[in-house]
Amino acid sequence: MIQDQLILSYYGDDFTGPTDVMESLSLNGIPTALFLHAPSPEEVTKFRLKNVHVCSDGKLQAFGVAGISRSLTPTQMDLELPDIFKRISQIPTRYFHYKICSTFDSSPLIGNIGYATEIALRYFPSSFIPLIVGLPLLNRFCVFGNLFARVDDITYRLDRHPTMSKHPITPMHESDLRRHLGLQTKRSVHLVDVLHLQSESIAQSQFDLFSKQGGFILFDVLTTDHLLQIGKLIDEKKQESTQLLVGSSGVEYAMCYYGQQNGFIRKPDIPMHTKKATHYIIIAGSCSPGTAKQIEHGLSIGYSGIRMEGVRLVDNNMEEINRCTAACLEVLNSGGVPLLFSAFGPDDPDIEATKSKLKTSNASELSIGPILAGAQGIILKNVLDKTKKIRVTVAGGDTSGYVTKALGIYALEVLVPLAPGAPLCIAHAKNSHYDGLEIALKGGQNGNDRYFEFVQNGQAE
Repeated sequence: MIQDQLILSYYGDDFTGPTDVMESLSLNGIPTALFLHAPSPEEVTKFRLKNVHVCSDGKLQAFGVAGISRSLTPTQMDLELPDIFKRISQIPTRYFHYKICSTFDSSPLIGNIGYATEIALRYFPSSFIPLIVGLPLLNRFCVFGNLFARVDDITYRLDRHPTMSKHPITPMHESDLRRHLGLQTKRSVHLVDVLHLQSESIAQSQFDLFSKQGGFILFDVLTTDHLLQIGKLIDEKKQESTQLLVGSSGVEYAMCYYGQQNGFIRKPDIPMHTKKATHYIIIAGSCSPGTAKQIEHGLSIGYSGIRMEGVRLVDNNMEEINRCTAACLEVLNSGGVPLLFSAFGPDDPDIEATKSKLKTSNASELSIGPILAGAQGIILKNVLDKTKKIRVTVAGGDTSGYVTKALGIYALEVLVPLAPGAPLCIAHAKNSHYDGLEIALKGGQNGNDRYFEFVQNGQAE
């Protein structure tokens, strides 16, 4: 499938999502690295993976760039995205994927997917834009254009989801993705629905019709078979030049499922476990219910909880950073596992208290993420600078971005899968102290209650 050209490049609109894409590609036969900056053609050509189980010669067939556009206004996107997309476009690939969260986190003012797509089209001109959001593996389903997400044993329409319906920045008030995206773009949003997908010929005719009309082509996804069928359509109908794709990592699973079925891609034999960590630290900046359960389980098995107090970080940044650093080192020196967290679920009173503190300092509520995540990155760096080899888990997109920035990590690759969308990774860094660091970066809702324990043990049980 790859001879003179890489298969795919992608940009992730938050930090943990691109890790999900890297995992889906690497585990399914397309060796991939995630860069934390837009690489040059030479960097991609010379890059070699450390994990020989993913690829024996270490050469890449795909690469991604971890971004921040989910937290940006359209004006900020104008400053951030053009140069990155231009640099990526200078490395020929068959597809370019603008990767979004599978819960479609976005609004006209923040993380505008339609606006970001318009910028991408300048560098990856495409007459139509396939849009795949559903991914059964992550319990995300799109049915008749409406997005659903499963929590434990309950499947919620996204505008009634316990987290996404009251997201602090981009609450989901509309589950119909045609209507939700319609507020962010002037382009038409067509739908190939589950009934169309029951017949291959009907699905093809609908795709042909919509591709001629232009705009987005949204695909329903309820089952893995739907992804297989969508992968076939994308492969057969793509344009000669780089095809722009938008969506979750459902894009990659669709491509890989079809490639494996037709012999284009061979799934590698990757170990599902690695050794248990002797030194381990967790830093959780997410306020999701899923992370709260993981914190609760961690505390129940003896991890030492250290709250990073948002009010104090806003009020006296360095004093709180130093306090948390000292507390972590004390736990590690006694043989324990420090578990730093900034909130215990979405209803934690410290969230509102921190927002109130920001208001009194005339700062925007939107700055709460960068302030807290930036401080959390410094705390972890301070700890790692004073410790031996250690394994790290980071929960939360903003926190993950600032942590890797603080450590000077420039790329990541998959070590072992632990939970869908949240593998244990190997870091590439110019500083030898951080190069080879084993680090797991997870979104707030990824992983079951025991995820932190799985990372420590090096395998899911």
